[in-house]
Amino acid sequence: MVSKAVILAAGRGTRMGAITEELPKPMLPVQERPLLEHIVERLGRAGIERFLIVVGYRHDVIEAHFAGRPGIEFRVQENVNGTGSAARLAREFVGDSPFFLSLGDILVDPAAYIACNSELLSHPGCGAVLGVKDVEDPWRAAAVYARDGRVTEVIEKPPQGTSTTRWASAGLFAMRPAVFPYLDRLTPSERGEYELTAIFESMLNDGIEVRMSAIEGRWLDVGRPEDLQTANLKG
Repeated sequence: MVSKAVILAAGRGTRMGAITEELPKPMLPVQERPLLEHIVERLGRAGIERFLIVVGYRHDVIEAHFAGRPGIEFRVQENVNGTGSAARLAREFVGDSPFFLSLGDILVDPAAYIACNSELLSHPGCGAVLGVKDVEDPWRAAAVYARDGRVTEVIEKPPQGTSTTRWASAGLFAMRPAVFPYLDRLTPSERGEYELTAIFESMLNDGIEVRMSAIEGRWLDVGRPEDLQTANLKG
């Protein structure tokens, strides 16, 4: 059983019109509670008891909110330069254990975590399972190509209208520690960020199996003001 979860909640600040300089995105109110609190709770309902939250912009606000809660640790990403860079900070926390990695701006039903966990443990040679969402055009996230559940290609933020797949990365992953050497090899993208999804191409090139798990109706991105409004309607 995956027993640990890493939540990437670092961010650059005011990307959304719905936040202020004082309120980092993971603390946006959803049903009158911070978004990040919902994420921790849902992971807990999937059986997770230990959490590492990687924080960046206004990390003091996030750490103060969760201060004293058992099972929660923090790492500060001083230079907020991508999810891959943030994930590197989890190496010591993870140790030799499989783990979940979840982005700090998505809401996922606990069943989605459980499904990713089952897919990882059912395939001992699998290094990672990507939770994926069926969308019309995966230009906002990473486009995921797969055959019979096995990932064949991952393209980070392809130009709009160019993908021949409808699978998009949902920001949820079940992983084995074998991913860390690939995180160490990351180079910055054209945007100057170390993208987490770039490691999967390297893993595939080395013959390491990467699989996908479809999230059907159990996922909500909270990346824009209108997404936040939807989150508050759906809870």
